[in-house]
Amino acid sequence: MASNPPAPRTLGALRAAGIVPRTLREELRANLLARIRAGQPLFAGILGYDDSVVPAVENAILCGHDLIFLGERGQAKTRMIRQLVSLLDEWLPIVAGSEILDDPFAPVSAHARALVAERGDETPIAWVHRDDRYVEKLATPDVSIADLIGDVDPVKVAAGRSLGDELTIHFGLLPRTNRGIFCINELPDLTEKVQVGLFNVMQERDVQVKGYRVRLPLDVLVVASANPEDYTSRGRIITPLKDRYAAQVRTHYPPTRELELAVVLQEAKLPRIDGVAVHVPRFLQELIAEITLQARQSADVSQSSGVSVRMSIANYETLAANAVRRALRTGESEAVPRISDLAALAVSTGGKLELEYAGQERTPAEVVEELVKRATRQVFDALLPMEGIASVIEAFEQGWKVEVSAAMPSDEYLEGLDAIAGLREAAAALAGGDSAPRLASAIEFVLEGLHLANRLNKDVSDAGSARYARR
Repeated sequence: MASNPPAPRTLGALRAAGIVPRTLREELRANLLARIRAGQPLFAGILGYDDSVVPAVENAILCGHDLIFLGERGQAKTRMIRQLVSLLDEWLPIVAGSEILDDPFAPVSAHARALVAERGDETPIAWVHRDDRYVEKLATPDVSIADLIGDVDPVKVAAGRSLGDELTIHFGLLPRTNRGIFCINELPDLTEKVQVGLFNVMQERDVQVKGYRVRLPLDVLVVASANPEDYTSRGRIITPLKDRYAAQVRTHYPPTRELELAVVLQEAKLPRIDGVAVHVPRFLQELIAEITLQARQSADVSQSSGVSVRMSIANYETLAANAVRRALRTGESEAVPRISDLAALAVSTGGKLELEYAGQERTPAEVVEELVKRATRQVFDALLPMEGIASVIEAFEQGWKVEVSAAMPSDEYLEGLDAIAGLREAAAALAGGDSAPRLASAIEFVLEGLHLANRLNKDVSDAGSARYARR
């Protein structure tokens, strides 16, 4: 919650308060140094970048460099850019009424210069909160120079001002972000002509508007994001503009299942239903993360487009939602996802994968099914060595058969459970409890893992039920 702005309301009061002006980069650098000394993180809620991305961003800010974040979809580029605002002072004094946040000690616009010259120490001061010093623009092909830099305001001309009067200028987004942070998302989508218009801002730190003999020295940090694939598929960043970004920060996906899962658990929003508690066993949490990791290694999936962490998050939420629907229909007080619920992930997964061959050889559904199988086997092998469930395998060899489905009540899974030595204890340890929904979830995982390990046969009916029996 923002505090109240400081007291000074005139330029004279500002001087008397001992407030010393400093540039934007000096401000960012000083606040970053204070945060580093205090042992505080640069970014809140950003996981896995402590030894890679964060040091690069800190170096860029200490150097006063403009930054471009380069990475595939879903790598927290925009979130990090927005959090740079926290490095700004909470309140900034400006000349009251200034469109471009003029510094009272060194105004640059015609309006502010005239006001300071006329009023001197009685010049009125306004305070701007740091949240209002950040402007974000999504780059699209229809963005124009006028949008970013400025143009003649026909309303001001119609009011009687001369076309040669600087006060007829309508400032674009960049001048209005003076003394702040300007972000361009998906930079390659800007036309080359508009990219050229950024040259002066990036190098000479000024803008020139139309044919006016006016040059505004701007104090602005220009940050951008881009996907490497965009260089060829939709557009490109022209070389002179790329050269003006002194820092190119490369982002990446979580390299391990544990880190992927940590992001999911932090970001996912599970459904909350009165009377129904949601519990996702650890093995299913890991399975959700592993599906995404398998997709990032799959030859069927276009790796140049990337596989976003958003897929893991959406899959986790969808899995829990499917379990909640079953719990409501069966009257159970605990919703625990099962392997049979993974079929619901076709909706949350398919749209986030770009197939390498555009679906000519395999359908998206087939690719997703294969990813789920590989992920399940990977997690099963890591959590349940065969020697630990030898009694289960033996029971099936003696003729035990099981039929399961996503709609089946949990109690039906437990029939005959105690006839297999050690199965209840193994299932309870896997699921983190011995309630019927948790045991049912763990039993399905064991059965599917044995099937994928070629120890059990599995027959699937049109109704979605699966029957496990010996091979």
